[in-house]
Amino acid sequence: MISREVTITNSIGLHARPATFFIQKANAYKASVWVEKEDRRVNAKSLLGVLSLGIAQGMTVTLLADGQDEEDALDGLMNLINTGFTEFAG
Repeated sequence: MISREVTITNSIGLHARPATFFIQKANAYKASVWVEKEDRRVNAKSLLGVLSLGIAQGMTVTLLADGQDEEDALDGLMNLINTGFTEFAG
């Protein structure tokens, strides 16, 4: 299992559309992926789970992955967050 911290920089955080894009990206990997904020950990492949964390701009969360493509999963999710979800814009 690996983990990385990331700060959410897009203006609305992980709500509505960005959360949907996030879980779509997480579901593209075979690894189990979680998002952790403070003392709560949720499945990153669950829209309700991700939304329940109430992640807003400027918050730092921990991404965790476990499985055969765990490195790729975290790389992909970190890139999605760090580019402000532009991968899905348009």
